[in-house]
Amino acid sequence: MARPRIEDNMNLKLTTAMMTMMLLCSALAGCAGSDDEIELDNADGGYEYASNVDNHRMLMGDVCDIKEAAENHDWDGVKEIYTDGVHAEKSDGSYRTLEGFASAAGKNHAYDAFYGADGSLDAFVMAAIDGTGMFAGASDSVREQAVEKGVQNQIMTAYAIHELNSAIAKAEAGNFGTDDAQHAWDEGWAFYHGPDDADANYDGCSPYATGDKRAGNFGTTVSDTDSTAKANAAILVAMNEGLAALQAEDLAGATAARDTVVKN
Repeated sequence: MARPRIEDNMNLKLTTAMMTMMLLCSALAGCAGSDDEIELDNADGGYEYASNVDNHRMLMGDVCDIKEAAENHDWDGVKEIYTDGVHAEKSDGSYRTLEGFASAAGKNHAYDAFYGADGSLDAFVMAAIDGTGMFAGASDSVREQAVEKGVQNQIMTAYAIHELNSAIAKAEAGNFGTDDAQHAWDEGWAFYHGPDDADANYDGCSPYATGDKRAGNFGTTVSDTDSTAKANAAILVAMNEGLAALQAEDLAGATAARDTVVKN
């Protein structure tokens, strides 16, 4: 029987090493940027959750991805994230989506009544994505701004208001628990602030972040040394007071806190 040549052994070792490296790279690629690396503790931005809203606050990752795709004028990519979802996976394997909320009728916010149409926010964002309706013939830059502001500041704010109103409705029905009113209240903060993991910076894509940015523009920060928007500071106080009120089954206190948040 012929003995293997030295070069055959070398080639076999090289091939084996290359395959091993490819497998390792594939494994690492699967982990890089995954939601498993996001550190979700039980608090964000000074608010401590009473229930698990991890899935809800991860929706802010979709907002960040949409903003990046919009800045690159990748409209197919924007639409896919908007309609299918990426980060907010539910327990059944489906994904919470920005379009799902924006297009739904009968939600506990005043946007559809104001604009006189169900799914009014979805109609606005989809027109900007597709370059149709009021955005027919608009430049990519105009559509980019409409999409970014639509998902970050309109839809996520509507989400937050809907959940706070839902919390009050549950409390009015006597359902104050962590699976009911307190959970909905937590969702309100999750949608307004988002997760504050430093590596992901998802909270930088939130309505809260816009509030701080505009406060810097217009001189409405807490102080010269605290760049927090006065409105955001008031919202945080009211969110914590509202949760405490729900935990104490104090409907009047929770309702007053909701009104303060919406006002700000």
